[in-house]
This record gives sequence, structure tokens and C-alpha cells, in this order.
Amino acid sequence: MFKNKKFILLAVSLAIIIPLEVLSLFSIHLSLWIEAPITAVLLFIFGWEVFKNGIKSLFKLNFSNINLLMTIAVLGALYLRQFEEAVVIVVLFALAEALEEFGISKSKKALEELVSKTPKTVLLKGMKEKTPIEKVNIGDIMEIRPGDIIPLDGEIVSGGSMVDEATITGEPIPKTKQISDLVYAGTQNMDGYLEARVTKLTKDTTISKIIELTAKAAQHKSNSQQFIEKFASKYTPLVIIIAFLVVVIPVLFFNQPFAHWFAQALTLLVIACPCALVISTPIAIFSAVGNANKQGVLIKGGKFLEELGKIKAIAFDKTRTLTKGEVVVSEIIPFNGYTKEEVLACAAGLESFSEHPLAKGIMKKAEELNVKFKNASSFKAVAGSGVTGFCTICSKETCLGNVQFVSKEHAIENKIREAVERLEKQGKTALILGNKDHIEGIISIEDEIRSESKSLIDYLKRINIIPVILTGDNKSTAGYVGEKLGIEKVEAALLPEDKAGKIEYLKKEFGLVAMVGDGVNDAPALAGATVGIAMGSVGSDAAIENADIAIMDDKIGKIPYLIGLGRNVNKTVKFNVTLAVLTKLVFIILAIVGMSNLAFAIFADVGISVIVILNSLRLLNFSNINRVP
Repeated sequence: MFKNKKFILLAVSLAIIIPLEVLSLFSIHLSLWIEAPITAVLLFIFGWEVFKNGIKSLFKLNFSNINLLMTIAVLGALYLRQFEEAVVIVVLFALAEALEEFGISKSKKALEELVSKTPKTVLLKGMKEKTPIEKVNIGDIMEIRPGDIIPLDGEIVSGGSMVDEATITGEPIPKTKQISDLVYAGTQNMDGYLEARVTKLTKDTTISKIIELTAKAAQHKSNSQQFIEKFASKYTPLVIIIAFLVVVIPVLFFNQPFAHWFAQALTLLVIACPCALVISTPIAIFSAVGNANKQGVLIKGGKFLEELGKIKAIAFDKTRTLTKGEVVVSEIIPFNGYTKEEVLACAAGLESFSEHPLAKGIMKKAEELNVKFKNASSFKAVAGSGVTGFCTICSKETCLGNVQFVSKEHAIENKIREAVERLEKQGKTALILGNKDHIEGIISIEDEIRSESKSLIDYLKRINIIPVILTGDNKSTAGYVGEKLGIEKVEAALLPEDKAGKIEYLKKEFGLVAMVGDGVNDAPALAGATVGIAMGSVGSDAAIENADIAIMDDKIGKIPYLIGLGRNVNKTVKFNVTLAVLTKLVFIILAIVGMSNLAFAIFADVGISVIVILNSLRLLNFSNINRVP
């Protein structure tokens, strides 16, 4: 409400003073008894803080303060009886500040929404009254009714529901949640009753980390902002010296009129105020970070967004980044009279005793095809090789595993070895099912490539960014994924420290390099890259802490959007700075040669500030036109 009143008051003031300013350009002035009170009132309303800070800076000999320049310019205009100019300086400066405040507050809206979404109390199982979240312990059971905002991170122990996770991931479609699934503070339970075991205290929840790190993002100033602030601290005192010389030299050494050159010096001081220059970067950064927050992306500082817009290469981890990280059965090849269903039924029966990820993939495939698991007994697992057991389908001891494991017990024909080699060249894992008499079949397992990965890589190539794979997986699998996606640079069989070393090598080759990974085993590489991007970061503390940018859902298709956002930030800042510098340079030269005009200088200076602010605010509405679906 206060801000609305401030804008109304500014609008009324401008409606009064601009006509007077226009009349003054034609040397038409109202009576002093009319202009003086209007000037005094408006200067007091809008200039009090400026004058107070300006005088403080003068006593402290802090000549780099913008308010000091404004104070000198206003006092000089009053001395010359240019009342309209004095008021316009202050009112338009106040308008620029109001717009800046509006821009920053608007860009922080996403963060404020996160804060407001977090409940302060929780209903614990067996309790009649709600408990403050600060008093909840890990392991307590929360009761979450339909429509409730979930107060703390937890694991579902009872019930099922749809949960809207848009506050965390930016995704508008609610997710199905069942027993053993995780839920996050700040998300909304849609339609079912849930009971969840608390897994994190309020200070450690995913949403708390997002709020904390987003708040700190403003402290990580961009490279452009650091340069501009350093430049302004040297530039402002220099301008005061030049303004002083503009008066002294013509008047003392060339016997020129004091009033004319004093007016030129005031003009120089007004136009030299680095307002537009100083605000050219922070509003653009705030707007872009606010936009990213709404898309479910956490950016820890403006400099990372700037650098992302300049990167020359991106290194990707393979598993859970370019691939889904979920094993699936891609092919079943039966031999010796067995059917695909029989091979799958026997394999699923054996693997039903196992917790291995490959076992889950086989059982899932059987369930999808409605294939009933065959009973198995005498199960035994051999780490890294396979499993054995007695399968009822053939009433014989059966083994399931890799070629080396199965060949110890059974003879493997050449046609079967050829089939295995073909599958492995495709980046798949071939499991052979056999009994003591013959081989029953081959089950091909693969980590499925994400549907959006190919589009992403094609996009990166179009904008001349080199994609690279850095993975701990074997060379054949990594090579196959690289070939399918069109990635020429593939480095496989890497330990976490090896990935970090490869990142350093890539930085020497390309300069600015991003790394995309899951944030756990990729932590050293994420930390070493110019920009580290963590994928699938919901619930992953390591991802949030080690990466510079965290994509809070599992959408690798957001990377083109982020690159586009970073490039737009750089373009916006470059345009803002160039416009501000060129305008000031023109008026400074005009003032030095005695051809400037105070009124035009005021409008030019504040006008540039307004343009810079509005141009930066466009980033709040940056669209996903470059987002891979």
C-alpha cells in the first residue's frame, strides 16, 4: 500500500513540475511566490533523505556517494534560481529509486512465496493440538490431510495421494505419492490422507536450504556488478574534480561569466551521477534469479548465471543425467525351444530373492507383461557375476549372469556369444540364463537414454557449445550412448577424482566449462567446473551444497532455458552499461565545451535510469522458448 501511495505522489508531483519545466525552456516562469513554496514542499518530501545522506558524505569526505552529487546539483540549481530543474532532479531521482525498489521486490516474490508456503506448526500422530515445527524430532509421524501444506520433509509410512511440488520443482503437474516415497516441506497434499515419518528438522529441509541459499545469492555479486561498483567509486570523485575545473579554468583564466560555467558544471554533475550504471546489473540479476526460482531452478549467485551464458563446453555425467538411471529390459532372446515368456518367468523367479538393480528391472518387465514369476529355490548370489537357483520351469538348477559366470558351468555356443557381443556394443548388459543341459536365453538390460537428451545435445551443437561425457561406466556403454546422442568426446571408467581432473583439462582447452551431474559422486567435478549444475536435486543435500545451480526436479531439458537466460542477462547488462556510458559521455563533453543544458541533462540521466530498470525487468518474463520438452 505504501509503495502504491508513493507512486501516486510521484505521479502527481511530475504532473505539477513537468509543465513548469517545459514553460521554463521557453523562458516562461511563474511568480516566485508560487514556484518557491512548490519547490520547498517537493524538495522536502522527495529530497530529505538525499540531502541528509549527501551532507553526511561531505563531512566524511566520501565523494563517491551518489547523494553528494545530487545535493551539490540541487543546491547549485537553487543558487541559479532554476527551481524547476532543482525539483525535477529530486523527483525523477526518487522515481528511479522507487522503480528500482519495485524491480527488486518483484524479483524476490518467488522467495517470499516459498517462505509463506512453509507452515509453522505440524499435527503429529496421536496429538490433538498442532506442535511448533521447532519442537518436532526426526522419526516423529506427521498427519497430513487433503489440502494441507506439508510442514517438514518426510517419508510416507501410510496412505497415498497426489502432491503438488511446484514450489520446489516448478512442475505444475502433481506427483503420485505412495508408501516409502519422500515428501517435502512447502509442497501441497492434494486429495489423500498421508502419514509421514519426519526425516529432516526444519532448518535442514529442502525448502529451508532453497530459501537460505536464494537469500545469499544476492551476496555473490556478478563479475559485471563488482567491476561497475569499483569503477563508480573512482569515477564519481573524478567527475567532481572535472566539474570544479569547468568553473575555475574559464572564469579565472579566460575571464568568462561565472553563471554560465557554473551552470555547465552543474549539468556535468547531474548527468555524471552513475545511477543507471550502478543499477544496470543488480536488477537484471535479481529479475533473472526470480524467473529461475519460478521454474524450479536454484541459482546461488549472479556470477554463475553470467558465466553460464558464456560457456564453451558442457560435461555430462551419463547415469541419471543423460540416462534415466533406471535399468529396463530392452530385449529377450530365447534359445533351444524356450519362449520369451518362459525365459522371463524363470529369470524373474530367481531375481525375486535379489535386491540388485538389475533384478528390479527384470521383475518390473515381467509385471508389465503380466508374466507370472516361476517358483525358485536354493537361491545364491555371486557378487558381480550372477545368481543361481532351482527353477521349476525346467526342474533343474539354473544360473543367470554374465558370460564369464555362466561359462564356468555351461558350454556357450558361438551364436550366443555373438549375440552377447552385439548387445554389449550397443551399450547393453547381456545376462545369460542357462541350466546344466543348455542355454535358455539372453535378457538384455540397459539404462534407458532420456527422451530429451538427443534434442538437448543437438541444441548445444547448434549454439556452438561442445558436449562431453564424463562417466564411471565402461567404455562400450559410454561409447554407445555418445554415438546415439552425437557426442564425440567421451571419457569412461572414471573415478570421481578422475572426473575433476578431466574438468581441469577441459577448462584449459575451452576456458569456461559447465558440469552437469547428480551432485553426489560428481561433487568434485561440480565444484571444479566454471559452473556446476546438479540434476534431480530434490532431497539431495550434496547436490544443493556442491553445485552452483541446482535443477530441483529431474528435467535436463531446462538446461537450454538456463543458457538462454544467462545469455539474455549478459546482453541486458551490456546494453544497459553501454547506453548509460555513452549518454553520460555525450553530455560531459557538451558541458566541458559549454554547450550543455541542465534541463535536458536531467531528463537524459533519469530517463536512462528508467530505461535500464524497465529493460532489466523484462527478464522476469523470460520464456522457455529454448527449453527442450
